[in-house]
Amino acid sequence: MEKPTDGPLSGYRVLELCSTIAGPACTRLLADFGAEVIKLEPPQGDPVRNYGVPDQGVELYAASILRNKHTVTLDLKSERGRALALALAARCDVVVENFRPGTLERLGLGYETLSKDHPGLILVRISGYGQTGPYRSRAGYGAICEAFGGIRELIGEPDRPPVRVAVPVTDYLAAAYAAYGTVLALLERQRSGRGQVIDTALYEAAFTLMESNVPTYDRFQFVPTREGSRLPYMAPNNLYLAADGGYVLIGANNDATFKRLVELMGKPELLHDPRYATIVSRWEHVDALDAEVGAWVRRLNAEDAEARLIAAGVPASRVYTVRDIFADPHYRARDMLLSVPHPRLGTLTEVGIVPKLSQTPGRVRWAGHQRGEDTRAVLRRLLGLSDQELAALENDGVIAGPKAAAATPAPMPYGAQA
Repeated sequence: MEKPTDGPLSGYRVLELCSTIAGPACTRLLADFGAEVIKLEPPQGDPVRNYGVPDQGVELYAASILRNKHTVTLDLKSERGRALALALAARCDVVVENFRPGTLERLGLGYETLSKDHPGLILVRISGYGQTGPYRSRAGYGAICEAFGGIRELIGEPDRPPVRVAVPVTDYLAAAYAAYGTVLALLERQRSGRGQVIDTALYEAAFTLMESNVPTYDRFQFVPTREGSRLPYMAPNNLYLAADGGYVLIGANNDATFKRLVELMGKPELLHDPRYATIVSRWEHVDALDAEVGAWVRRLNAEDAEARLIAAGVPASRVYTVRDIFADPHYRARDMLLSVPHPRLGTLTEVGIVPKLSQTPGRVRWAGHQRGEDTRAVLRRLLGLSDQELAALENDGVIAGPKAAAATPAPMPYGAQA
């Protein structure tokens, strides 16, 4: 059996000039599959370190999204700091940044400068609205770009205002597109020897989820809106309340599955009801059909309903909480809840690696480091700086090493009760 490698991106080096979520999530994907990622942070640290709930001074979200990376604290507002960043970029295959368009150029680190003596360099740019167009200079977080991208209008109940999904969906989707673009550019560089710029916009990542609606509007000027928990044009595909207060999502999208569902419900006569004869007619009578399915689910506990549906071959799931996820054996079997060694906490459970590669899988080599933990080691190894030079840079505030975090007790998250 072949000895596993450090991943298919082993041997590539990435310089991260990113903050918050989309940029760090992109480089985390690359790092999970073996790329050497060097994260540059300002003296005050990446704001992502303040997201979520800390434990004994450990930033839990940062320990995951910054995993497998070397952390270097560097002041890009100083001339010497920018010179160090430029020198590091010259020793990297890829630079990933998510500043507002124009910021990198104002720092003297635009692509023309970065690639002048390094034509093979790949620059990955993640922004709200892209590097071109009339809105390029707008600030844009993932949630803002969901609104602009048309997605927010489709989330929620039809008689209520649009709502948000309480996780950064668009940031992670944009991160995946940016990482995909990075690998495509690396493949192209193998043929041509030249790098290029990858322009990833958050709103465009969100807009790709509107794929089915674009040609429909073009042909019929149809504007979809919120359908609540239903899947538009498919019935029954909805959330149904169970006797114990839990919810079960059922998706009987085709005729064969619908037949299995109604037989399980003890309602075979519905197969002969013309209202439910086709996919189109079932959607036209969705309220009546949902009432039938809902009445059956309400007689059962959520877990019982789920078990019966799955046994009958009907796609279904209870709506899981994170507690349910931690208790479910499938997540453990698929390594989606990874136990990662941590120098202060002992171990920390982190989200697993996606996708699964059979021959060159990704892996977590270490949890996210403290701010500035690798500053001296990286600058010494890659730029050959001496201890005296590093000390002088640190004294002048150009670089910084790690600062001891206070061992404070973890707060209860989000209003939880002790």
